[in-house]
Amino acid sequence: MGLDDKIANAAEKVAGKVKEATGRASDDERLEAEGKADQSKADLKGAGEKIKDAFKG
Repeated sequence: MGLDDKIANAAEKVAGKVKEATGRASDDERLEAEGKADQSKADLKGAGEKIKDAFKG
């Protein structure tokens, strides 16, 4: 997993947490759900990169 990918995944996860917290604070269920989805997507991308790395080595 390249450093760029790690940084991008971490940024996406942080953005998702911010969206989730903003949605929760403003009672916007849609925004909260988007934030959770963004975090899940970042986690899946990270897992996919780890699997690719395992097969490279």
